[in-house]
Amino acid sequence: MSEVFDGYERQYCELSANLSNKCSSTSLLSDQEQKQQKLTEIKAGLDEADILIRKMDLEARSLQPNVKAMLLAKLRDYKSDLNNLKREAKKISSPNHDQSAREELLEAGMVDAYKTSSDQRERLAFSTERLNQSSERIRESRRTILETEELGVSILQDLQQQRETLLHSHTKLHEVDNAIDKSKKILTAMSRRISKNKWIFGGIIGVLLLAIIFIIYFKFTHH
Repeated sequence: MSEVFDGYERQYCELSANLSNKCSSTSLLSDQEQKQQKLTEIKAGLDEADILIRKMDLEARSLQPNVKAMLLAKLRDYKSDLNNLKREAKKISSPNHDQSAREELLEAGMVDAYKTSSDQRERLAFSTERLNQSSERIRESRRTILETEELGVSILQDLQQQRETLLHSHTKLHEVDNAIDKSKKILTAMSRRISKNKWIFGGIIGVLLLAIIFIIYFKFTHH
């Protein structure tokens, strides 16, 4: 569903219920000045309702085909509701409306002058139902947003833990590299010492051989 459409829908339902009440009360006014003022308010409300209908229509047509079809079907009900309101307002503004309204009240034997008509009650119930549906969709959207936020926080915490694990592993690898470098240096130093000792031993052996040869030669020459 579209949150934008839901917002326009909620505004329209509230406006429709308000206009229905105004039409009902205005039709019973005898003071022409008050009645004219109410009719001006009703006309402004109808213009606002027209704008909301157009906005809902544009929003519905911009959505995916399956959602679009469902919203356009709902929009047809709102257009029909708005047309009924316009007819009601036109009827109230008619010069003969006051006399015909009195005759209708007398014929129907209405005791309560402010009792709403059956159509108006149905329209009010319709608007209330739509408003409740919109409110429920808004609550559902809020629940979804909260669940998404909680999931996002959980994912961020997991990523933070993974980052700390990687940093710890990196530190360990760095320590291992240092240990390997130190081992290489020790082995190199040992290799150099071994090579040096080989030369020393070789020199000592050479000196001993020369000494032995010299002794043997000395003995033979003196005999």
